[in-house]
Amino acid sequence: MPATGKNDLLKLIRNGEPMTLGQQLNLTVQLSIPSILAQLSSILMQFIDASMVGSLGAEASASIGLVSTTTWLFMGLCSAAATGFSVQVAHLLGAKDPESARSVLRQALSTVITFSLILTAIGCAISGPLPGWLGGGESILGDASGYFLIFILSLPAMQLNVLGSGMLRSSGNMKIPSILNIMMCFLDVIFNFFLIFPTRDISIFGMDIRAPGAGMGVEGAALGTALAMAVTASMMLYYLCFRSQELDIAHHKGSFRLTSKCLKNAVGIGIPMGLERVIMCGAQIMSTVIVAPLGTVAIAANSFAITAESLCYMPGYGIADAATTLVGQSIGARRKELTWRFARITVFMGMAVMAVMGVVMYIAAPAIIGIMTPVPEVTELGASVLRIEAFAEPMYAAAIVCYGIFVGAGSTLVPCIMNLGSIWAVRLSIAAVLAPAHGLKGVWIAMCIELCFRGTIFLIRLFRKKWMDKI
Repeated sequence: MPATGKNDLLKLIRNGEPMTLGQQLNLTVQLSIPSILAQLSSILMQFIDASMVGSLGAEASASIGLVSTTTWLFMGLCSAAATGFSVQVAHLLGAKDPESARSVLRQALSTVITFSLILTAIGCAISGPLPGWLGGGESILGDASGYFLIFILSLPAMQLNVLGSGMLRSSGNMKIPSILNIMMCFLDVIFNFFLIFPTRDISIFGMDIRAPGAGMGVEGAALGTALAMAVTASMMLYYLCFRSQELDIAHHKGSFRLTSKCLKNAVGIGIPMGLERVIMCGAQIMSTVIVAPLGTVAIAANSFAITAESLCYMPGYGIADAATTLVGQSIGARRKELTWRFARITVFMGMAVMAVMGVVMYIAAPAIIGIMTPVPEVTELGASVLRIEAFAEPMYAAAIVCYGIFVGAGSTLVPCIMNLGSIWAVRLSIAAVLAPAHGLKGVWIAMCIELCFRGTIFLIRLFRKKWMDKI
């Protein structure tokens, strides 16, 4: 009887056994769907925060939107640090060496905890002046600073959650990270409900209820997310260290001391990724600086549109996670042809899914933005720029999934350089020219052009196959 279960199909990769096209597609879908759900839950959590805070008015929304790109920078650095180790685990498990994979996990835990604490210290130091550096108006500086400070204090929990998710995905376990990240979304709603709003009377199923609340506003949104993250990270680490079939370190003795070989591999993968995150988020911060002088409505609309677009491109990131696992384990098993087949399957699947999502986003743009804000001017502007971006979604998918493929191959330096050239030379230069004349729409036109260009150059690199030379 042919293998159809995820674990059985992964064993075919590790054991060097042949796989039919149907089995390859089946495995890709089985790994992609849970990861897509996890990615969507993450963005849904931001969507919930934006919607709840949006009910407080445009200034509250703008205070979060102002610092959002900087929060992405810190999250990106945490992700890069974790990926430097999780890719090694994927390769080792593909080579059927679980003991070495567990050793890498131990070293990852000790390293990323230290790294996240350093980032937390830096973030706390800049939390006060940051909103002013980004060009925020006087009326939103206090809320923006408070939101960022609470976010940065939750960074160690976020780092451990990212590491746990990445390690489990590298082992082929997409289900547990998905379930826990979806749970985090529900926890965020519950915590926000009590922290953002003051004590108030609400009606549920026709019954009038007095709901207690802390009335913390913007800072309550940050605290709610932080608490949800802490609970989820604890459960993620418990499953990873105690229950994972491949990576259970609680019942296997070993050292947490970092070795030179593991560090060299982690640095080789993680440093380019970290630089790529700095470059990308630095560019996004520059975009914020370009948008900030356009006013509170533009800042809020830009923030809401970015959050709404995330609902469209997160499936691409979910498929990219599956691509990283499939390519990483195929390379670990020294199966070059299978690596190439999985690369093609995932990139075309990502482009197809995001093309459909782009159509949905274009049609539903006013409704999506309208959920997050009651302000008509913000809704109208946010929907108009979201529709501009819809045309770039297929090529954005190509860039996202190709990047996941290259990460799985441990090839991260060249993609970093490509992102650098694309976003700084194309997006920001065009945005700087169009923004004065066309406002926020000009910024998003520049983004659309750049994403199409980036997708094109990533596809060119994919089909040249030079990233496969080390197999």
